[in-house]
Amino acid sequence: MKAFEFAYVCAEPFLPPLYSRVRKSLQSIARSYAAPIRLLDTGGRKSHYTVNVPALVTITDVPRESDLQKRLNLGLNQSMISQTRDRRTNIREILFDDMTRSLLEDGSFDIVVSVEVLEHVEEDGLFLDHVHRVLKPGGTFLMTTPNGDYLRKPNTGHVRHYTREQLGNLLSSRFSEVHLEYAIKGGVFHRWGLRSISAVRPHRAVLTAVGNVINSLESRPRRVKNQGRGTHHLIAVARKQADI
Repeated sequence: MKAFEFAYVCAEPFLPPLYSRVRKSLQSIARSYAAPIRLLDTGGRKSHYTVNVPALVTITDVPRESDLQKRLNLGLNQSMISQTRDRRTNIREILFDDMTRSLLEDGSFDIVVSVEVLEHVEEDGLFLDHVHRVLKPGGTFLMTTPNGDYLRKPNTGHVRHYTREQLGNLLSSRFSEVHLEYAIKGGVFHRWGLRSISAVRPHRAVLTAVGNVINSLESRPRRVKNQGRGTHHLIAVARKQADI
């Protein structure tokens, strides 16, 4: 484990809880496959939620070119590629690739993950077609997206927000098994946790960390996964049918 990876794992309780939830889910999913496990993070940028996941990770994203991408921290550039390679031990490759027109090989990954990406994609059906194509039979797709049952108005840069029913129907049209949950409770502590951290405002850093710790605890009860009102994300796990 490199220094960055160790530091990230130690800091994780004080960071927004969505990434921690995804990382722990990926670790659990990876344990169900035989090594060597290949994992694709599409739209992954720096892919912090794959830190210490026992898999060979491929990161793909579109090039960061437009002003909107730069403003919203979207896409990938060479500086980010170099930094991620230097910091990480489980990165196999980092590629420029558009998942709606992907050139990746058929059936080449055990796991595909996509965190807060699909809401940005105009051609969401094509995106999911390629996810299904690059998965091995019996492979798993894990994704998150804003909860459209609660956050009805799309944010800047988002094409749409899915309701649980809409996302379930979209995934079920391609995958043999789909499981959907609501995640990450909203409220005061959620808002605290999303504040930017600045060295010149240490009190803000403390409030951000406290907000994330409490938000993680209040998002943990099992009842939250069925609460459409007041939760900020949908988490889906979908599986491709295994060969018979």
